[in-house]
Amino acid sequence: MKDTLRIVFMGTPEFAVGILDALVHSKHEVVGVVTVADKPAGRGQQIQQSAVKQFAVSHELPVLQPEKLREEAFLIDLASLNADLFVVVAFRMLPDVVWKMPAYGTINLHASLLPKYRGAAPINWAIMNGESETGVSTFFINENIDTGAIIAQKTIPLNNELSAGELHDQLKSIGAELTVETADQICAGHVSTIEQDPSDTNLPFAPKIFKADCEIDWNQSAELNHNRIRGLSPYPAAWCKLWSTKKSNWIIFKLFGSSLVDIEKVTRNNGPFSIPEGIVIPSGNGFVLLKEIQAEGKKRMDYKSFLAGNDLNDLSFTP
Repeated sequence: MKDTLRIVFMGTPEFAVGILDALVHSKHEVVGVVTVADKPAGRGQQIQQSAVKQFAVSHELPVLQPEKLREEAFLIDLASLNADLFVVVAFRMLPDVVWKMPAYGTINLHASLLPKYRGAAPINWAIMNGESETGVSTFFINENIDTGAIIAQKTIPLNNELSAGELHDQLKSIGAELTVETADQICAGHVSTIEQDPSDTNLPFAPKIFKADCEIDWNQSAELNHNRIRGLSPYPAAWCKLWSTKKSNWIIFKLFGSSLVDIEKVTRNNGPFSIPEGIVIPSGNGFVLLKEIQAEGKKRMDYKSFLAGNDLNDLSFTP
């Protein structure tokens, strides 16, 4: 049993920064950070550092950026940090030579209530599937993805208006709390775990999201499409194609900020129309209300700005 732990943190995106920040301000010592290599991104292909690296550099933390996690030089540098515990958040699958290295093990923070939503995109899929609650879990990493022994969890309720971006921020906050609490428990030797059954396939999964997963089919129910829009907002964003009579071609629209709306009488059901509260699109037997929309090649804008420069009568589901 120790008073404090020497921790190496492994992560990449902005979500992980909140957890790293909490560890830096805890009683434990973050002795190093592992993140992805710098790489070109964006239209200008400027070299970009990960959000985790930017935070680490600003706090003068040692940074390791291996191309391969089995590189001998990386393993030597990692071992030289003499960490008691590795903490992993939104990183990549670790080889056993890495996760078995520290004496107190390697833990991961996952943004779901395991064993539900193992995989790359748990925040998105929980909303897209209309869950009434979700949360965060800490667990000991093993040889399989997201299947290690669960240490602790925190649960939060979900309402039917919450977007993935809003949930991301909520889970980042409670995830930071849970990770520090888990490190404290490990340090004190007060850890009890719950084993997962990796063979259980009757659970919702959270695979990586591709562009095809984001397309909206307006023949499907309004509730399903509303959940998909908010579950993909703001990134990677749901999208649909609408036919422009004026341009005689299909236009792709990204969709944000939806809600469900009840309308008794409709004068148009072959495409979008407006009401004072926003843009309405018929979906299945119901209606989805859009508050924000982005036409291909244009800026994202609220519905009032969009309506000021566009005629919805020009847009329809079919040519």
